[in-house]
Amino acid sequence: MQKTFAMAAMLAASCAAAAADDADLAAIRSQISEMKQSYEQRIAALEEKLARAEARAAAPAAADSREAVAAAGPAPAPLPATTPAAASASRFNPEVSLILQGQYKNMKDVAERGITGFFPAGGHDHGEGTIEGINKRGFSVDHTELVLGASIDPYWRGQAVLAMADGEVEVEEAWFQSLAIGHGVGLKGGRLRSGIGYLNEQHPHAWDFADAPLMYQAMFGTHGNYTNDGVQLKWLAPTATFLEFGAEIGRGANFPGTDRNQNGSGAAALFAHVGGDVGVAHSWRAGLSWLKTRAKGREAHFAGINDDEIGGQFSGRSGTWIADFVWKWAPDGNPKYRNFKFQTEYFQRREKGDLTCATPEDASATVSCDGVVSSYRTRQSGWYAQGVYQFTPNWRAGLRYEQLASGTRDFGDNAANFVVDSYRPQKATAMVDYSWSEFSRLRLQLAQDKSMQGITDNQVTVQYIMSLGAHGAHKF
Repeated sequence: MQKTFAMAAMLAASCAAAAADDADLAAIRSQISEMKQSYEQRIAALEEKLARAEARAAAPAAADSREAVAAAGPAPAPLPATTPAAASASRFNPEVSLILQGQYKNMKDVAERGITGFFPAGGHDHGEGTIEGINKRGFSVDHTELVLGASIDPYWRGQAVLAMADGEVEVEEAWFQSLAIGHGVGLKGGRLRSGIGYLNEQHPHAWDFADAPLMYQAMFGTHGNYTNDGVQLKWLAPTATFLEFGAEIGRGANFPGTDRNQNGSGAAALFAHVGGDVGVAHSWRAGLSWLKTRAKGREAHFAGINDDEIGGQFSGRSGTWIADFVWKWAPDGNPKYRNFKFQTEYFQRREKGDLTCATPEDASATVSCDGVVSSYRTRQSGWYAQGVYQFTPNWRAGLRYEQLASGTRDFGDNAANFVVDSYRPQKATAMVDYSWSEFSRLRLQLAQDKSMQGITDNQVTVQYIMSLGAHGAHKF
C-alpha cells in the first residue's frame, strides 16, 4: 500500500513538473509572438512614415506636374494594392517603359529637303543615304525609346531616355532632379530637354501630329526640340495662379549653337509660365522664353550666283524669343469622353556674326569665293496654330496651320556670291487618330507642304504609337 501511494505521488509530481514546463514554453512562445507582432507593426509604421516623408519631399517636383492632365482614352485599370513591405521593395526597382513608334509616309522624292530661306538645322540622320529624321519615305521606324526612371533616395530622382534607330543608340536624356529643396525650388541637371516654349519638353509620342511644326524644325532641326547638357533651376510661386520661372545654362552644342569645346557655358535660357482655370471646364497656360547660344563654324550649303552650290560656315551669336499659349476645354473638367485643346507658338530669331564662303566637301571644283569672310545678320520669325478635338473616348481629329518668314538676311560682302531667298514657307495639316487605350494609338495624317520654294508636296502619313510599361503623365 505504501509502495502504491509512493508511486502515485511520484507520478503526480512528474505530471506537475511536465505541466509546469509546458506552461513555461507556452509563455515563452507567447512572448516571442508578441515581440514579432510588435516589431512588424513598428516596421510597418516606420515604412508608412518614410512614404509620407518622401511624398512631402517630392512636393516641388510634383508641383511641376500640377498642370498635368490625363491622356485621351479610357483610364487604365487601378493597380492592385500592395503591402508596405512590397511597396518599400519596389522603390529600389526603376520604372521601365518602352515606346514603339513607326510610320508609313508617302511624299515627293526631293534630293535635299529643307526649309527655303532658313539656315539648315539638320537633324538625326541614322544611316548614310537616308533623309534626316522624320523625312524618310515609305515604311520606317522612328525612335524607339527606352525610358528608365526612379527615386534615387528621398532627395533625388533620376531618369534616362535611350533612343534606338537603325542599329544606333543615343542618349536623348539623362538627368537627376531634386525632391527635397522645398519652397517651390527645383533643380535638374544632366542632359535634358529645355523648358523653353510649350512643345519643346514633349517627346514625339506625346505630339498631337506625326511631325514637329515647321517652326520647331527651323529652330532646332527635324527632331523638333532643343536638348542641352547643363543645369536647370525652376521656381514655382506659392500662388493660386500657376506661376513658374526658370533659368538654364549648358554646353550649347546643338543647333543653333555648335560644340566649341570650351570651358564655361555655351548657352543660356530663361522662361516664365503663367496659367490657371476659368470655371470648371476651362484651363490655360501662357509663356515667354529666351534662348541665347553661340556657334563656331556652323556649316551649311547655300545656292550660289556664280556656283551651283556654296558651303558656308557661320560663327557668331544666336538669340531666339518664343511666346506660347495653350487653352483646354473639357465638360465638367473631365477630359475622358470629350475635350478640346488649342495651342499656338510664335518665335523670332536674330543672328549676328561672320559667314565664311567655302568649297563644299563633295564639290568637283573650288568655288569662286572660297575663303572670303563677310558679316552675316538675320532676323527671322514664324508661328503655328493647331486645334485637336476628342469627340469620343477613342477618336480625335485635329487641324494645324503654320507659316514662317525668312525675313531679312544680310550676307555683307558675300551677297554677290550667295542667292538670298526671300520666302514664306507654309504648311497645312489634318489628322485623325484612334486610341484603343492611353497606351496604343493609330493616326492618319494628310498635309500640304509648301516649305520648299516652287514645290507643293502633298503628304500622307500613317503612324502607330505603342507604349509598354510604366509611364508618367504628360505635362499640361
